[in-house]
Amino acid sequence: MAKKYCCDEYTRLTGVSRRVFVRTGGLAMVSFGLAPCFMGRALGATASLQGRGKILVCVFQRGAVDGLSMVVPHGDREYYKARQNIAIEAPGRGDNRAIDLDGFFGLHPSLAPLQPWYEEGHLAIVHAVGSPDATRSHFDAQDYMETGTPGVKSTPDGWLNRLLAETAEAELGGSQALIRALAVTQQEPLALSGPQASLAVGDLQQFLGGEGAPSQRARGTDRQMNAATDMAGSDMANERQVEQARRRTSGNQRQREMLASGFEALYGADERDIVLSTGAEALDAVAFLKTADPLRYQVANGAEYPNVGLGRQLRHVAQLIKADIGLEIAFADIEGWDTHRQQGSTQGPLANRLTEFGQALAAFARDLGERMEDVVVLTMSEFGRTVEENGSRGTDHGHANACMVLGGQVNGGTVYGDWPGLSREQRYQGRDLAITTDFRDVFGEVADTHLSPANRDTLFPGHVLEPSNYKGLIKT
Repeated sequence: MAKKYCCDEYTRLTGVSRRVFVRTGGLAMVSFGLAPCFMGRALGATASLQGRGKILVCVFQRGAVDGLSMVVPHGDREYYKARQNIAIEAPGRGDNRAIDLDGFFGLHPSLAPLQPWYEEGHLAIVHAVGSPDATRSHFDAQDYMETGTPGVKSTPDGWLNRLLAETAEAELGGSQALIRALAVTQQEPLALSGPQASLAVGDLQQFLGGEGAPSQRARGTDRQMNAATDMAGSDMANERQVEQARRRTSGNQRQREMLASGFEALYGADERDIVLSTGAEALDAVAFLKTADPLRYQVANGAEYPNVGLGRQLRHVAQLIKADIGLEIAFADIEGWDTHRQQGSTQGPLANRLTEFGQALAAFARDLGERMEDVVVLTMSEFGRTVEENGSRGTDHGHANACMVLGGQVNGGTVYGDWPGLSREQRYQGRDLAITTDFRDVFGEVADTHLSPANRDTLFPGHVLEPSNYKGLIKT
């Protein structure tokens, strides 16, 4: 039996995801807009757009990465007092030490590929960032972060979908873009849920004919309905999760039935039937992707992607960015951060995940080259982990965390945020890193200054974005 490092809740969540969606192989689902917008273009043709637009790429570290190991506060003595076995050694001679950033913070040594981007001023870090909601549930915290409404479970759409509704392309009805939003994930993320069109493709290579029978799922705002059906009859069923999935369900039953029949239906069905049941935008997007060939994609500038997980996802994103299809938002994720047991220091499960994470981000930036002037990568995780290690040499669910902002127009080379300190009286509830920056202020600043939404006030209902409070993450 393989070792288990994460908590039972996270095992259930990832188990459900694999049970329901991995079998679909490639195209996980399509989220349809309110009206078709791609009729009149030649199917399969590469989109020819009026210049290059700005692109936001979000990377979700699902499972709650340990931000105190990812971005090490080596200048805080309390860090080493709290972590006798798993602390990352302060910068000094040797490879297995934190990589110093500013005399107080350092990168985990597994993130060495990101060091040049920080030193060149293209990577910024925000520490002690997180959600004001106190939940320690992966399920709830991820939902709150993706909807942008901490503590509110009834929000029907995601913050990225609301952002799409406010960009200049939205004012044109999406007529200039083939695919405005893409998730290279096995299921459409809640962040993209809503009326604006988006596409979720779990693995572009499988989607285009790899092993497995790819199928597609429609879900405008019903991300979890497909999961609920299988969950209800499985030993992994969780009544609360199923009920939440059902409450969020909406859309046309005929549409779901048509798409659930599998991707092979796209080859066998009459194209007119597909248009009637799914909308022309889906057909055009799928037709374009069928013309792509990830195996023939030429990675540029000597970039080397990890050939797994996040590396493959970001490679696909880079390919589609270079295709100039009108992409505005891309979403990727990487799991495996729930390190309750045997977390390790410079070796072990956490170090392994950070290696993939750092190599993938660095390869993506190198591959895009000067195109990174138009791209910003924003990383996130649902919450942080406890300051003190536990009895199993791991860490438990915490509160504040660290996130990264990478791009050609990023004001990098700085760790932003007010450091609250790690002594017991400075911690949240006496155990966790306290939050000094609301995640919505970071997400909102990046979205506002990079994509220039028409109305920033719609992005995070109940939360006001004040440009006067921006940290200056993006050059303006």
